[in-house]
Amino acid sequence: MALKDAKTGTRNEAGIAAALGVLKQSFGERFQTGQAFRAQHAHTTTYIPAQLPDGVLLAEGSDDVKAAVKICAEHKVPVIGFGTGSSLEGQVNAPNGGISIDFSRMNRILEVNAEDLDCTVEPGVTREELNTYLRDTGLFFPIDPGANASIGGMTSTRASGTNAVRYGTMKDNVLAVTAVTATGEEIRTARRARKSSAGYDMTRLFVGAEGTLGILTSVTLRLQGIPQKIGGGVCAFPTVRAACDAVIMTIQMGIPVARIELLDALQIRACNAYSKLSYEEKPTLFLEFHGTDETVALQSEEFAEIAAECGGGKFSWTVNADERSKLWKARHDAYWASRALAPEMAALSTDVCVPISRLADCIGETQADIEEHGLLAMIVGHAGDGNFHVLLLFDDKTEEGIAVAEAFVGRLNARALAMDGTCTGEHGIGQGKMAFLEEELGGTVDLMRQVKKALDPDDIFNPGKIFHRA
Repeated sequence: MALKDAKTGTRNEAGIAAALGVLKQSFGERFQTGQAFRAQHAHTTTYIPAQLPDGVLLAEGSDDVKAAVKICAEHKVPVIGFGTGSSLEGQVNAPNGGISIDFSRMNRILEVNAEDLDCTVEPGVTREELNTYLRDTGLFFPIDPGANASIGGMTSTRASGTNAVRYGTMKDNVLAVTAVTATGEEIRTARRARKSSAGYDMTRLFVGAEGTLGILTSVTLRLQGIPQKIGGGVCAFPTVRAACDAVIMTIQMGIPVARIELLDALQIRACNAYSKLSYEEKPTLFLEFHGTDETVALQSEEFAEIAAECGGGKFSWTVNADERSKLWKARHDAYWASRALAPEMAALSTDVCVPISRLADCIGETQADIEEHGLLAMIVGHAGDGNFHVLLLFDDKTEEGIAVAEAFVGRLNARALAMDGTCTGEHGIGQGKMAFLEEELGGTVDLMRQVKKALDPDDIFNPGKIFHRA
């Protein structure tokens, strides 16, 4: 991560002024230009400075999006989509100015096809809203990034989370999108069929594009049946390597674990203090199994045997919904628990992903790095797919403190890439990881630039993200 990549770009002052006037005339009070309102639609979740848009449109439907994009395209003004603002790498900043399209009012669930296990929603629907709506159908949407993010944002950043080891990531669960292109026209990338060989896979092009190719107006999602029984539990291990060995054996034996999360000892200490728990302060795995009474019990017993073989302690598990909720509430509160250890310090949440066979090596070397440099940082891993997060607490008030944080992130990403991993498993590139994308993919980034230029020749869609235009 480097602040130099969050630089302010060239502003089209005349175009912005003209577009603001037309947008205000077209949308009235639904187009806001007040300072406080604009500040709510810029980046606030890490030390990357906020870069405010010049105006915010509260879109109420796809017609609003098409009209706004046409106006902005005519005047060559940037357009940035905004869901809940929970992205972590500066994705919603406006480095070149422009307008933010807020999707909080585009939160309708358009269609649920229970027989086909799919649904279509507007981009402003949050994952919690969707699952509340689906509850009576016996279906649920499994992607859980922790934050109550919007479906549009999750699609744009190719999010995943705790359930990814069983249900995959957003790329596996988005069947189609509709998007407004640089001409102001709305396109549909696919139908609802579960597979297709019809042309380029345009859906996957938009999934993970971080709003740089167009503005999403609807997303069609794959759904899952709510399991008859869900079991969850925790198990402490003497070392991170022992815990990772248990994860590898679990995956290799084909045990269909739904969630398998790794928290290091410091993170457990933080969770104990914040959530009033009493777990052993050791590297710990949090697990969840989905199935029937019989299969959940069998899978839990199988994991307990693996844990014992790897030197783990007792695997305490339950099918009681309240107890499971408390367990996963503690896991999802890990960020706030970590912040509470040093509330006067800033927090930087970053992630990498490596082949699962290298997870123990990567985490072990990272912990050694943290100790060697006297840093305060906790590790939480989506261990089942080799993805882990580091929450670094640091002084963001001084250049020295920021330099220390950036140097650590640089070493972490270099370590992951050396192990044939990636600089981000689920946070995306945004502004914060541009340099690492170049290191990871080399000339492939030039191909991305060509795609961007072909679909967005005037660079109006979320400029200054993923890569800089050549």
